[in-house]
Amino acid sequence: MMITNNINNGGHHHGNNTFKIFVGYDSREDIAYQVCRHSILKRASVPVEVIPIKQQDLRAAGLYWRERGTTESTEFSFTRFLTPYLSNFQGWAMFVDCDFLYLSDVKELTELIDDKYAIMCVHHDYTPKENTKMDGVIQTSYPRKNWSSMVIYNCGHPKNKILTPQLVSSQTGAFLHRFMWLNDDEIGSVPFAWNFLVGHNEVDVSDPRTLPKAIHYTSGGPWFESWKDCEFALEWISEMEEYKRDQARDQEIGLNDEY
Repeated sequence: MMITNNINNGGHHHGNNTFKIFVGYDSREDIAYQVCRHSILKRASVPVEVIPIKQQDLRAAGLYWRERGTTESTEFSFTRFLTPYLSNFQGWAMFVDCDFLYLSDVKELTELIDDKYAIMCVHHDYTPKENTKMDGVIQTSYPRKNWSSMVIYNCGHPKNKILTPQLVSSQTGAFLHRFMWLNDDEIGSVPFAWNFLVGHNEVDVSDPRTLPKAIHYTSGGPWFESWKDCEFALEWISEMEEYKRDQARDQEIGLNDEY
């Protein structure tokens, strides 16, 4: 289901079109997706469309047929790379993991867009501290680790047209997650505040550039029992509670409309 949010049709926005944000959806983490979506829509001052990337739906549509690998910890490990295809190879669109919490307006992110790049993302220098990911999947270290967790795609860029269902269903994880179809100078940089890795990035109170604009609970978030006390847990829990209040209010309005 596509949810469109036109909070404000005015103001600067790249191309003045609705900004599509594809969020990786995992059936075990529905609440993480809902809270991520809520945090984006609540703060957006440009037209935004939030679209879950659901592996089950892509398989049913014949757009994804890759067998699940032993290192895949989520249902969107590879489906994320279909973002340009799902955007009809037009305009700019963003992919983001569901374990993000947005604290800032994505309008700021759209203002960083530069058409000379094929993609833009945070260039993390990151080595995981943990040996395992969610569900005990072995953690692997590789160049550009976590870069693909939040990517703004120039969907019409000629080089991104390689990202078809056939390629995404057959290419190696290394090829995809390291963006090996691109040259280094085609990968634009975004400030790390937009993919602030909990447990890796640190806030320096004297430097506003280190304040997170989007928190990424990359090792596990407060929706998991074992991570309920992680750093920035309170921010996520607060957003989750607000989402649930909004849901209850909307259902009440719906009931009132019916009678």
